[in-house]
Amino acid sequence: MISKIKILVVDDSVVVRRMVSDALSADPQLEVVGAAANGKIALARIPQVNPDAVILDVEMPEMDGLETLKRLRQTHLFLPVIMFSTLTQRGAAATLDALSLGANDYVTKPANVGSAHQAIEQIRAELIPKIKMFCGKAAGLEVTPAAGVARPVLRASKGLLAPVSHLGKVEVVAIGVSTGGPNALSELVPDFPADFSVPVVIVQHMPPVFTKLLAERLAAKAQIKVEEGAPGRALKAGYAFIAPGNYHMIVQREERAVRIQTHQEPPENSCRPAVDVLFRSVAETYGAGALGVVMTGMGQDGLRGCERIREVGGQIVVQDEATSVVWGMPGYVANAGLADRVLPVHQIGSEIVRRVRAG
Repeated sequence: MISKIKILVVDDSVVVRRMVSDALSADPQLEVVGAAANGKIALARIPQVNPDAVILDVEMPEMDGLETLKRLRQTHLFLPVIMFSTLTQRGAAATLDALSLGANDYVTKPANVGSAHQAIEQIRAELIPKIKMFCGKAAGLEVTPAAGVARPVLRASKGLLAPVSHLGKVEVVAIGVSTGGPNALSELVPDFPADFSVPVVIVQHMPPVFTKLLAERLAAKAQIKVEEGAPGRALKAGYAFIAPGNYHMIVQREERAVRIQTHQEPPENSCRPAVDVLFRSVAETYGAGALGVVMTGMGQDGLRGCERIREVGGQIVVQDEATSVVWGMPGYVANAGLADRVLPVHQIGSEIVRRVRAG
């Protein structure tokens, strides 16, 4: 028996509550079972309507999204919560806090889209796939699997468990990540030592403002330097550069230096920045010296880029299913037989360091 996914919408704006409810109710697999104007009302309503997911505004009077999330997690550890945040510095900061407090994911409120119809379409396009991903199985829906049903096909060659002497020289580490990425990166990046001998380039699927703030937060925890990537910036050992929101980031060799460039060509895999775009440029610039790392995320961005890194003789490490929020991006790479190692998130940093030092 297929039951609808029940959703509680929490936002202090009556216009936004109506817009989100209209966007979600148009899908036959979803049902908005309640709405609340602040966190206090929402917490009272949860036991009444028993939702499968909560859409939670970040900034609200009386009880904001962060306080609501903290209290909700005390009684509902596994209830999917998707934050609904503004594209502002304050909204971005609160959203990153919410992800560290146990929110499953976030979407940003439509800004400058022109019409209510376009706003509803944007909400529908961004929110519905995430709701179905987190709630679909529980509701008995036919949900497109994040990465197929096959188990990973691990390559026996290219150093699956090879002694370090057999590993090629690593000249750059390229990381791609999406849903669950901020927490995964905050676990990974501090594992790189202060004397890390190669540069790191990162694509985290995030909008503008969010990527700069993420870089600042990672920099506060890391032993290496972490910055948002900027055009013309030279890659350096011991530095990590995060692709800026709404821009593809690539690397190009110019005389003696490899420099970052950014552009706004169309999204790939519905993403800008896209992992595939960065990974292709890394493969072209560094060849067999590239080490690609794909971590938790929805969809398959990174798969084609990993194929390219493989073609030029580079190495690939991906996150395992058990520690991924969504085993989409790493799952596709693993199932394609492209990964040298499939590891839990807490082992990826030491594995990267091992491979860099081996070269």
